[in-house]
Parts: sequence; structure tokens; C-alpha cells
Amino acid sequence: MVVDYIDAHRGRIVEGRELGVEPICRVLREAGVQIAPSTYYANKHHTPSARAVRDVELTEEIRTVHSRNLGVYGARKVHAELRRQGQQVARCTVERLMRAEGLRGITRAKTLHTTRSDGAETPRPEDLVERQFVAEAPNQLWVADPRQKQTPLGRVAKSIARRRRGRALPRMTGRSCRSGKRVLATASRS
Repeated sequence: MVVDYIDAHRGRIVEGRELGVEPICRVLREAGVQIAPSTYYANKHHTPSARAVRDVELTEEIRTVHSRNLGVYGARKVHAELRRQGQQVARCTVERLMRAEGLRGITRAKTLHTTRSDGAETPRPEDLVERQFVAEAPNQLWVADPRQKQTPLGRVAKSIARRRRGRALPRMTGRSCRSGKRVLATASRS
């Protein structure tokens, strides 16, 4: 981006003189952009590495194999197909290039598992903190962690509430007794 800027302004005539790379770099350095003239010239005369050249060729092959198979093939099958065609390529290279191109295969999973589901059948509590679990001051945000466990006495519910800032971490636990009534106990740790 900086090299493009230098190319765009190089050769302009300012105050009767033609601008070169060094004066532009000096002005950019004074403005807070660190670039040396040697960096500019190294970038302009840089030849791509063998890996970069090979990546361009392989990316085209990967795109062809992926599209020829209706976008179903993932990295494993694309790698196998390239090997059948005689291409010597590592599977991790195929994975890296497919990830860079945004190519993915079809998964066998029928549903997407996520913590944020749309249209859930069961009512869920409102997300009051919008998944931002950071507090700026003590007693500003409390987080609860409800859990249930099956025991020989029945189902036990346990809930731990924690402050996101502060020293004391109060713990609230609940258990159900044989009669089915829930008994709550609160303990405080410092």
C-alpha cells in the first residue's frame, strides 16, 4: 500500500524539482509511516519465492478439482484426487490453500451445532449482556452456571454464581431431597 503510494507520487514535479523515492520516504517518515528507500526497492525488485509460485499453480488445480466435483470434496478428497492426477502435494498444503480460498467440502452433519440457535423450541432466558462477559467495576456483572446431575437420590440441580470482578465468590448450591422439594444453601468464599 505504501509502495503504491510512492509509485503514484514518484516523478511529480514540486517546486521545480522532480520527486524521487528518498524525499517521499522522508516525508512519510516524518508523518509516522516507517519505510526506508531500501524497503521500497526490495519490494519493487522482489521475485516471488518458489513456494508462492507453486501455491498459485496448486490453487488453480484445487479450484478445478473442487468445482469439477460440485464443491462436495473437502481437503482429504481433493488431496487424493490431485495425487491420482500425478501431483506431488502434501495434504497440509491442500488444507492451507483451500482455507485461504474459502473452499470447503460438504459435511455429513445434518444440523449445525451452535450456542446461539435461532428458533429454539424451548424458551430460553434473555441474553442481557449480549455475550460480553466483561465488567468494568465490582458488582456490575454476575454470571450463573446452572448444572444438573443424576444421583441415586434423584436429580440434583447445582448453580454457581460468580462476580466477574471482585474478591468474594459466593457459591449457591441447590439439591433436591427425597420429597422433591429443593433446598438451597449459600456459602461465601473470600
